[in-house]
Amino acid sequence: MSFEKEKYAALQREIDKLKNEPGALMPVMQKAQEIFGYLPEDVQRYIAKALDIPASDVYGVATFYAQFNLEPKGKYIISVCMGTACYVKGSQQVLDKLEEVLGVPAGHTTPDGLFTLNATRCLGACGLAPVIMINEDVYGRLTPDQVPDIISMYH
Repeated sequence: MSFEKEKYAALQREIDKLKNEPGALMPVMQKAQEIFGYLPEDVQRYIAKALDIPASDVYGVATFYAQFNLEPKGKYIISVCMGTACYVKGSQQVLDKLEEVLGVPAGHTTPDGLFTLNATRCLGACGLAPVIMINEDVYGRLTPDQVPDIISMYH
């Protein structure tokens, strides 16, 4: 059995456990994301068919809740704080520079699968504003011109 078929078999076992429960969609989607790492369109259609609901319902939930990813996550997750303190001190310009350097807008992953860029509400490091995190590494008091050097450390 191929790796992909094993994933679908694992998903089907979860669906079989949950499908008769009220509100099964969210837990099924969470399990699917655990199994596949994200929720590609094929998996969304599979869930819809298995639960006998419209695919648009699955897509609606997947796009409404931030916990669900429609594309694979990169090796390095870059979170740019857009909270008030960071925003006032220039986080939008830092985000703009990251989008330019990486070639993807916030909410997306680079084609090489190395970086996922996210704008987040608050990273809890307001005294270091503006702040980004790359996985667990925190970079504070940033200016846009520091972005290329920081990104180069992760290649």
